[in-house]
Amino acid sequence: MSLLNEYIKRKLSIPELESELMKLILNYNKLRDTYLFVYAAAIGKPIPAIPLEQSDFYIIRDLLASKRDFKKVDIYIETPGGSGETAEEIVKFLHNNFDIVSFVISGEAKSAGTIIVLSGNEILMTETGSLGPIDAQMKIGRSIISAYDYMEWVEEKRKEAKKQGSLNPFDTTIIAQVTPGELGSVFHALKFAEDLVIEWLIDYKFKNWTVTETKKIPVSKEMKRKRAEEIAKKLTNHSKWRSHRRSIKIVDLEEIGLKIVKVDDDSKLSDIVYRIQTVCRMIFENTTSYKIFATQDNKMFRHAAPVGTPIKIPGKQRVDVAEIEQKCTKCGEIHKIYAKFVPNPRIDIDLKNKGFIPFPKDAKLICKCGFEMDLLGIKNQIEMKMGRKVLI
Repeated sequence: MSLLNEYIKRKLSIPELESELMKLILNYNKLRDTYLFVYAAAIGKPIPAIPLEQSDFYIIRDLLASKRDFKKVDIYIETPGGSGETAEEIVKFLHNNFDIVSFVISGEAKSAGTIIVLSGNEILMTETGSLGPIDAQMKIGRSIISAYDYMEWVEEKRKEAKKQGSLNPFDTTIIAQVTPGELGSVFHALKFAEDLVIEWLIDYKFKNWTVTETKKIPVSKEMKRKRAEEIAKKLTNHSKWRSHRRSIKIVDLEEIGLKIVKVDDDSKLSDIVYRIQTVCRMIFENTTSYKIFATQDNKMFRHAAPVGTPIKIPGKQRVDVAEIEQKCTKCGEIHKIYAKFVPNPRIDIDLKNKGFIPFPKDAKLICKCGFEMDLLGIKNQIEMKMGRKVLI
């Protein structure tokens, strides 16, 4: 039976899935004699804050700062990429506070995620795990884009203009908005990412590489640098990988000279890691959560606040209740909710007769389809608009 089917048949609630995740982390720690931190993003959800950002570093640091008595830390990471500067802060914090830092990949760790993983003393991957080409994510206008793809597009248009003598009106309009400062920032972002990888491979991944595997020749600092530069060059060669989103698997990484621990070779370890991946995805698919930060001791979830449409404020005088129509983002069911500002039992009677339910005490609404919505953002929105506290 597949793990997904197993968990579906067990019919675990969201709190039970969260408890299962923490139990799996504990089992992982016992097996590996380490301290595991799970950082997972819901890749694919249309939420702007999915990529790695500075606020993620603050949470990672906060949850791990009190664990400095541990010598080893493992980081389960799943991310589409994000800020290179944040990646640098995370790596420096980890290596400044733990003797051995390992990364576990069973899903995707792309772009800045790949950069972070390459700083590991050890890299553990399942058959489903993948890294991506070294790149930087840049905010250009209102969008987050690949720095490499951006530079490639600009270069393509430069060659096209040189060959044809002009560009079509659309491309001309777009190119006219590109500033030298913007181009410089993109170029430096790419170089910054490459330099980080070279530095971290030498300092961390190759830290215990003292003799060559076949001829047993002593490994010098120059040899480490040469190997690191070769690996970085291959991972920045997007013409080789064809796409910023290309999945680079274990066999690809071994071919370019990286040693990878194959999780699937250890049945007990692989079972735990695949279960962690499955549970995280079930939480993402059945809640408004889009980021998970979890250890055996603590857990934090980031939720995308669904927009209640519409929020009705009846009457023109002082308002004692707000009516909300919340659509389930999974099945489309409309939930009629009321939030009251005064302890008036008449409000409960009237609104329940109209088919409304009171605002949930924990700000969590569970639809009939099983999807859990976090309404804390809506509660804050109502309170800010009305200048009054919702009674729950």
